[in-house]
Amino acid sequence: MTRKSGLLAAGGVAIVAALAVALLPMWKPAIAPVSPPAQDAFDARTKLAGARVVALGDCIVCHTAKGGKPFAGGLPLATPFGTIYATNITPDVKTGIGAWSLEAFTRAVRDGVARDGHLLYPAFPYVHFTRISDDDIAAAYAYLMTREPVDATPPANELMFPLNFRPLLAFWNVQFLRAGEQPPDASKDAEWNRGKLLVDGLGHCASCHSPLNAIGGEKSGHAFDGGIVDGWEAPALNALGAAPKPWTKEQLVTYLRTGRASEHGAAAGPMLPVTRDLATVPEADVRSIATYLLSIQKPHTVANAEATPIASTAGSPEAQRGAILFAASCAQCHGPAAPMQSIGERPTLAFSTAVNAAAPRNAIQMILSGNGWHGEDSMNYMPAFGQIYNDQQIADLAAYIRSAYSQRGPWTDVEAAVVKVRKENNAR
Repeated sequence: MTRKSGLLAAGGVAIVAALAVALLPMWKPAIAPVSPPAQDAFDARTKLAGARVVALGDCIVCHTAKGGKPFAGGLPLATPFGTIYATNITPDVKTGIGAWSLEAFTRAVRDGVARDGHLLYPAFPYVHFTRISDDDIAAAYAYLMTREPVDATPPANELMFPLNFRPLLAFWNVQFLRAGEQPPDASKDAEWNRGKLLVDGLGHCASCHSPLNAIGGEKSGHAFDGGIVDGWEAPALNALGAAPKPWTKEQLVTYLRTGRASEHGAAAGPMLPVTRDLATVPEADVRSIATYLLSIQKPHTVANAEATPIASTAGSPEAQRGAILFAASCAQCHGPAAPMQSIGERPTLAFSTAVNAAAPRNAIQMILSGNGWHGEDSMNYMPAFGQIYNDQQIADLAAYIRSAYSQRGPWTDVEAAVVKVRKENNAR
């Protein structure tokens, strides 16, 4: 062999080796299927613990389509890269996870790998769930494996090329997945550590309340700075003290368990079902979450907002037109003298997170979509006005509410924002 051919051969081996190293993360072995565990394979205590874990993880919300059976999947999850449909996590053997062993389930939760070896999209928040303890994973497995099996196959995902090529997720995981449990902070007490585990792990709060980078990962150094989910702004969780009335622990606990806070507002959009799940778990869990969240607040300047009388609204043409619409459709519940202001501790709009936000997105969403009727949760109800008012009228109403009830400056390009939000909603 000549020196040149030897160098070429060595170079070829090096290239093959490099490709093998590069491709290795893309390949994961399948885990053998198992027969579904018998309904009596798990004791009542384990299943009860699993119900708590699944509620804290908000699993039913993402894995249940509108009008579908619990955990049977099919819910469309909108992303900047297309639509992902939630999978079936009932114990159905053919279309669900009935043939999954605990080992396979644990790998999916910790590493984002399905039983057959294909990589899961991070719409399933395994980058957070990886922190869940072995006991909690086993409890969740017991609970899900004892639900009603449902034969349901979700629609195919609708993702842009090349993101529809799952093996590329291996490189995303290299950037964002830090697999395994995290040890507690010995300098903090048990409640704080429990709260951090729930917020960073099971609750995966940062996945919604953080901005995303160009490839869909949470921006480094910006955890809890706020994000966009299903067309709603998920407000910054590290700026709770900057609200017109800074959040207290008791208010935060009440909000997370009931969807209402007397000096802040009512849960709506994707946050509302989260509060319904949290209502089913022990209050101690929610108190731990509140303790941790209040410990990560950034320095701020608090504006002491008080309700501004309607008569003092700014005189812009938009606000003047909006004042007429407000009197016709909103004052009965939100006006200063409205009985609804004293019933059920409904807060004045002056304290509303949506009204005081930097952008009008959530205020527009509330006006367009309202807050549906939910029986015993009817105190959160607000009718939708999207089919009643056109884009300019919605913008005028938002402009009026901002000028009348917030001490912060007017929003800009509100009508353009209405057009954008309505278009997003219609596409879902």
